[in-house]
Amino acid sequence: MNDTTERYRQQHKLRLSYMPWLYANLKPNHRSWAQAWQEEWQAYLMAMETIEIGNNCFIAPEAKLFAEPGRAIVIGDNSYIAADCVLHGPITLGRSVSINHHVSLDGGRKGIYIGDNTRIAAYSYAYAFNHGMDEQMLIKDQPVSSQGIHIGKDVWIGANTGIVDGVIIGDHAVIGMGSVVTKAVADHTKVAGNPARVIGSRIPSK
Repeated sequence: MNDTTERYRQQHKLRLSYMPWLYANLKPNHRSWAQAWQEEWQAYLMAMETIEIGNNCFIAPEAKLFAEPGRAIVIGDNSYIAADCVLHGPITLGRSVSINHHVSLDGGRKGIYIGDNTRIAAYSYAYAFNHGMDEQMLIKDQPVSSQGIHIGKDVWIGANTGIVDGVIIGDHAVIGMGSVVTKAVADHTKVAGNPARVIGSRIPSK
């Protein structure tokens, strides 16, 4: 492989890291080296952390995945994790889940679950823990609680969205860009705002 080809390949890897949905549609001559690259990287992750990775997944080397024993990360088939994400288990991703660049997920003690075919847009975050706020104690000394976060299947979470501990987002919901989700979202519901409020439904009106 000459220098020009190597430079192109490095740029192509970077492109895939930030736009991992392109991985599924690579031409055969690119798929061969990209798959070998991903297999090597995913094997490293599974050796270093408590991580399970399904078939045909893409995980950007620029993403940071941390999964100590008892805080596993499980990634379902055909799921993608883009560059500059930070994931701290326990986290479970279903099949065909897409996590775009700069997403931050921390499972606390109770964990984050994300259902099949859900999309989380760039710069979103979900933290499955919270600090106490007793004014008689310093914040750094407050007890930490964790209820967990559950995100259903076929959910679209817009860019720059925040999700707090204890939230359940139902199947087929849509969360508008820039929202802060502080309470449960019903199936098929569209919400937006800070705090997020119902703005519509994915079910067509008759």
